[in-house]
Amino acid sequence: MSTTASGPPAAVTPTPVDVPSGRPAPIDTPAPGDPRLARLSLNQATVKRWSLTQAVDGCLRAGLPAIGLWREHVQEMGLEHSARLVRRAGLRVSSYCRGGFLTDPARTDALDDNRRALDEAAELGAPVLVMVAGGLPEGDRDLDGARERFAAGIEALAPYAAERGVRLGLEPLHPLFCADRAVLSTLGQALDLAERFDPEAVGVVVDTYHVWWDPDVRAQIVRAGAAGRIASFQVCDWITPLPVDALLGRGMVGDGHIDVRSLHRAVLAAGYEGDVEWEVFNEDVWSADGDDVIATMVRRHVECVL
Repeated sequence: MSTTASGPPAAVTPTPVDVPSGRPAPIDTPAPGDPRLARLSLNQATVKRWSLTQAVDGCLRAGLPAIGLWREHVQEMGLEHSARLVRRAGLRVSSYCRGGFLTDPARTDALDDNRRALDEAAELGAPVLVMVAGGLPEGDRDLDGARERFAAGIEALAPYAAERGVRLGLEPLHPLFCADRAVLSTLGQALDLAERFDPEAVGVVVDTYHVWWDPDVRAQIVRAGAAGRIASFQVCDWITPLPVDALLGRGMVGDGHIDVRSLHRAVLAAGYEGDVEWEVFNEDVWSADGDDVIATMVRRHVECVL
C-alpha cells in the first residue's frame, strides 16, 4: 500500500475577537504602516491601567502615530522623562488632558494649576490642552455665575496659552454632567465663548460622546470649521443601559448608538486636519488586555469611523 508524504498541518490563524463585546471581528486587523491609521490616536484613558511606557509601547506595536496624554500618567513618570519617551518613540501628542475646573471660587489655585498644565503641554509638544469647565460648587445653584467664572478663567489664561503655543480646547460635556463636571454643555456654547479670543489661543473639542445628541451639532461643526476653531476630535460610543457611574458609559465605536462616521465626515468637511483620538472610559475595556483593546480600536476605526 502506498502512502503519500505530507508535511505538518497548516497553522490555523484564530479569528480576532473584539473587546469587550467578545464578538468575532468582521475584518482583519490593519497592520502597522496601513495608511488608514495615519491620523489615529490612542487617548491614554482608553488603556487607563497602563503606564505611559506601556501605552507608548502599545502604540508602537500597533503602528499608531499619535497618543493623547493625561496629566496623572505624566506626573507619575515625570515631565522630562515623559517628553523624552514620547519623542524617542516618534509619536505625535494629539492632546493633553486636562485643564479647566475653573468654576469653584474656593479653589484659589485653579489658574496657577492651569498655567502649569500649559507649561507641561508645551514641553510635551501637545498642540491643545483639553479644558473641562467644572461643575457647580457644592450647594451652589447659580449656573449662570459658574459659567461666568469659567469665562473669566479662560480670559485670564488665553494670553498665557498663546505665549506657550498651546491652544485651550473648550470641551462641552453632555448635559448629564452639567452639575458636577461641566457647565458648558453644547458646542454652540463653547463656540460663543471661544470666539471672544484669538483662534490660535482658544478652540473647541468635538467629542462624539458629548455632542451626538444635539440637533444643532452639524451646523455648529460647520461654524467651528469656518472659524478655524476645531482643536481636537475625540470619538467613542454611547452605550445603554448606562452604568451606575455614567462617566463610564462610553463604548468602543460600533457598540452603541452614535453615528460616529457621519460626525467624522462633518469635521473633515469643516476643514479639520488633526488626529482622531479614541477616548473610552469603560470598566470592561480597562479590564481587558491593552493590546486587544488597541487591536479592536484599530479595526473599528477602519470599520466604523473612516
